[in-house]
Amino acid sequence: MDSHNQTQEAKFVFLAFSIFQRHHIHFFLVFLAAYLVTLLGNFMIIILVLLDSRLHTPMYFFLSQLSCLDICLSSVVVPKILVNLLRQQHTISYNQCLAQAFFLIGFAGCEPALLAVMAYDRYAAICQPLHYAHLMRSNLCVQLSVAIWLWGFLDSAIHAALASRLTFCENHQIPHIFCDVPPLMKIACSDTWVNELTNHITSIFVGLVPVLFIILSYFYILGCILRIRSNTGRRKAFSTCASHLAVVIVCLGNAFVNYNQPSAGYSLEMDTFISTMFCIINPLLNPLIYSLRNKEVMGAMKKVLGCQKVI
Repeated sequence: MDSHNQTQEAKFVFLAFSIFQRHHIHFFLVFLAAYLVTLLGNFMIIILVLLDSRLHTPMYFFLSQLSCLDICLSSVVVPKILVNLLRQQHTISYNQCLAQAFFLIGFAGCEPALLAVMAYDRYAAICQPLHYAHLMRSNLCVQLSVAIWLWGFLDSAIHAALASRLTFCENHQIPHIFCDVPPLMKIACSDTWVNELTNHITSIFVGLVPVLFIILSYFYILGCILRIRSNTGRRKAFSTCASHLAVVIVCLGNAFVNYNQPSAGYSLEMDTFISTMFCIINPLLNPLIYSLRNKEVMGAMKKVLGCQKVI
């Protein structure tokens, strides 16, 4: 039996679960609670956008897309973590590992592009208000949404295809809490330079380009806000961007740290903490940021819950 066939039949062991071993029940309850709140918060936003006609705008359409991504990203990782917390053997099969990495990279790759489109939406609303209806017309929003999902999963297909060519000899212990391409490259016994080169190239297109686009959008937005004469107008314009800016900082900041760690110098505990922030805390915070800071979302919630009379 050749080494590639042996790899396909192998099971990987997650070393990071040793951190939780002494208090695994407590961590199970914490992660379960975070996951349930994530599902509740993001499903709430999707349902509110569907039910309340006041939220049938491009901004909330893309916000519902972000909530969908958060649900998917969290669901790819957290259920397997919860299962492993209750087991003595913290393992995953080769095929399951590749599948988890594929979907994780796909959903994570969609978020920067989606946040860039949301930044363009804010630019159009603040800097081009008279042309907003044309710039963010409904058919264009749908096309952008489809392109975002295709963009993310094209990236993940490339990484998964290259990862499937890696071979793993004796070391099947992943220094991580879930399957991702960088940890797999660390333990592969075959040459990984193609994977590393591809990772650097795709990170430019998937991560850096959207970030630069967001910065450029907010450069123009800031210029438009400063030209508004009234302080009330400035505050109102800035408040429409505050939630998006907070999500951009949290999401892209954690994603950058998670996927651009140095090859040496990070402890297993630090790796696990960063990964937990990226896949568990981020999807939990996004709906909280938007719902707590957004009067329209809060108003729609009260209307759906019957706390406010329907006009």
